[in-house]
Amino acid sequence: MALMDFIKKQFIDILEWTESGDGTLAWRFPMAGNEIQYGASLTVRESQMAVFVNEGKVADVFGPGMYKLTTQTIPVLTYLKNWDKLFQSPFKSDLYFFSTRQQLDRRWGTTQPVTIRDKDFGAVRLRAFGNYAYRITDPKVFHTAISGTRERYTVDDLDGQLRGLMLQHISDAVAQSGIPFLDLAANQVEFAKQLQEATQGEFAALGLGLEKVTVQNVSLPEELQKILDQKIGMGMVGGDMGKFMQYQTAQAIPEFAKGAAGGGGGGVVGDAMGLGAGVALGQVMAQQLNTGLQGGGAAAAAAAAAAGAAASAGIKPDDVMATLEKLGELKAKGILTDEEFSAKKAELLKKLV
Repeated sequence: MALMDFIKKQFIDILEWTESGDGTLAWRFPMAGNEIQYGASLTVRESQMAVFVNEGKVADVFGPGMYKLTTQTIPVLTYLKNWDKLFQSPFKSDLYFFSTRQQLDRRWGTTQPVTIRDKDFGAVRLRAFGNYAYRITDPKVFHTAISGTRERYTVDDLDGQLRGLMLQHISDAVAQSGIPFLDLAANQVEFAKQLQEATQGEFAALGLGLEKVTVQNVSLPEELQKILDQKIGMGMVGGDMGKFMQYQTAQAIPEFAKGAAGGGGGGVVGDAMGLGAGVALGQVMAQQLNTGLQGGGAAAAAAAAAAGAAASAGIKPDDVMATLEKLGELKAKGILTDEEFSAKKAELLKKLV
């Protein structure tokens, strides 16, 4: 009876795997209760490795090549099994193929800002994203730690874990690089190198090799970017508060002109007023930047004169009120004195009579 059962069994004599390009990392050869024939042919293609697992333990690992499965080619299984008995089936074990190709264009990125310590700004919340590539370098470790007895294991199954490993080492990479935040954008290659070095040990523990890391963008959250822009503006004027006020006023000119144009109710006169006020203030600010705040009172008088010139060409009551509001803003910012504002106010109110 045992002999008949043995004859009925099907013996596998060709073992190979043709990858389908669907992102499979590990694939179990379908035994379906069959057994491998003594002397069977095992073909392991380039960019592949094969692993025999016997009773839950990795027995033999094969790199690229063609093998005849005999006592010479699988010594560990030979030790585990008796191959010299008549009608004794060679062995029944699991065979797994692993793809060792580089898995390219895997994406990593911060879903939330990561807080790092920067020597210029102190604590900074950083956003970054890029690509990485990896491959299976130790199929035995990968089988034991990751894929196990699953019939198929893919890059998508592993993607979330690897992306998390990349993100948790961003702070380490910035610290090791010693690159200030303001210089990170210009040193993305060095930042990527440090990120790879900080993370590759975690990949090796999974039987993987981290082949390449790229950093495509490094940025701050929007609210911190605004603060950085202000600090850059201060740096442009050497920290001088007077010049910084000039800088801020110059930045406000477009908004002032836009608001003045809208204050005229959309009429032609209102548009002309807004344009004239913007141009006049622009000329005043250009003069201030050239003279370096020489004589603050003269600059304020010039600003008032510019506003008055814009307001003098046949203004409607709504236009007068809009101009007064803008002059009030200039007074609040210290550009106009109380006396200058009162004089212009009286002049404009006369136009309403």
